[in-house]
Amino acid sequence: MDEEFEQLENDWNRLKIVLTEVIGKQPSDLNSVLFMIGVQELGKGPIPFSKEEKQDLIHIATCKVLSYSGFYILEGLDKDGWPHWKLNKKIPSMDLAAQEKMMKMHILQYFREDTDLLD
Repeated sequence: MDEEFEQLENDWNRLKIVLTEVIGKQPSDLNSVLFMIGVQELGKGPIPFSKEEKQDLIHIATCKVLSYSGFYILEGLDKDGWPHWKLNKKIPSMDLAAQEKMMKMHILQYFREDTDLLD
């Protein structure tokens, strides 16, 4: 295991501990963390969401975190306050492990830059 990957996993595990302390439940996977980001970005609080809305929240979060590398640009909010994103540049093809690594790096960046949960 290389040093960069080990640091990423340490930071990821630390984030999961912090999120567990904040919400009282450990996030089970990457999508559960993305769901939390989506709820935060929507800004309506922890209200009940339909299955489709939950998928939309994960999409919102994915766009938000990938916007750090310029892949998406926020177009604006719709009449219900939901953010809409536009693909700005093609996301490179990569295997599943590389996708997961990229997402974890971007999610950690989100929590460092857009929240006060990580320093």
